[in-house]
Amino acid sequence: MFSGSIPALVTPFRDGAIDEVAFRAFVDWQIAQGSAALVPCGTTGESATMTVEEHNRVVAICVDQAAGRVPVIAGCGSNDTKIALDHMYAAQGAGAAAALVVAPYYNKPNQDGVYRHFAYLAERCDLPIILYNVPSRTITDIGVPVMFRLAEEFQSIVGVKDATGNLGRVTAQRLACGTDFCQLSGNDETALGFMAMGGVGCISVTANIAPRQCADFQAACAAGDWKAALALQDRLYPLHDALFSDSSPGPVKYALSRVRPDMPADVRLPITWPSESSRAAVDRALEIAGLV
Repeated sequence: MFSGSIPALVTPFRDGAIDEVAFRAFVDWQIAQGSAALVPCGTTGESATMTVEEHNRVVAICVDQAAGRVPVIAGCGSNDTKIALDHMYAAQGAGAAAALVVAPYYNKPNQDGVYRHFAYLAERCDLPIILYNVPSRTITDIGVPVMFRLAEEFQSIVGVKDATGNLGRVTAQRLACGTDFCQLSGNDETALGFMAMGGVGCISVTANIAPRQCADFQAACAAGDWKAALALQDRLYPLHDALFSDSSPGPVKYALSRVRPDMPADVRLPITWPSESSRAAVDRALEIAGLV
């Protein structure tokens, strides 16, 4: 259903408010540069510090500006199951193609709780769901047995954004959930291995800054041109690394401000402007990637 380079979009804020003009221009640029789909209101989009109204507005703007040129996978996660469902209803009403739903965070549910969270959503809304598994942030893992059960019981649960960093999970999940289960890497730095093991794309942070290069990387992987993919991996790896040299999305917004000066770089607390050393790492990485 989804494949290729899919940026987890930053949300531009100016003077504390969403900059709709800048966001619409950013969506257009991403599509023109070859991004295969768009994810508004994910972690990189600072969804954790948006009001419900802001969250739903950003999704609606993204869908409206994309205008059917590429699908929009709306971030809909919450550690409150009913809030996640409300986000899904709003995203579906706006015309999103799917919902990206993170494992419940902070609550630390057991595996039965994880299953029941996603089952509750799938039973009440038929918008396709991509599971988002990022234990480094949520503490909670969506275990392979739970993923199998969800994929087996609900046709609307169509794939996973896997940010575990464990490449073995790609094979385990494919064997459990089948070859049609859409596996998207959630980590740029390991996307090459992820693709070689059967992944079909990446929900990418780096694609905010280097959408054309990330699209070319995904195209090379899909074509089995591993030599070209490796060359792009080496060129982009310092940027993959530098974008997490301080709390995200601080370094991402700094990098984007250097590539696209029209994009405001404001972040919302508790995220702060990246440190001097982080900015220096980003500067070096942008030069290596040939972006400045």
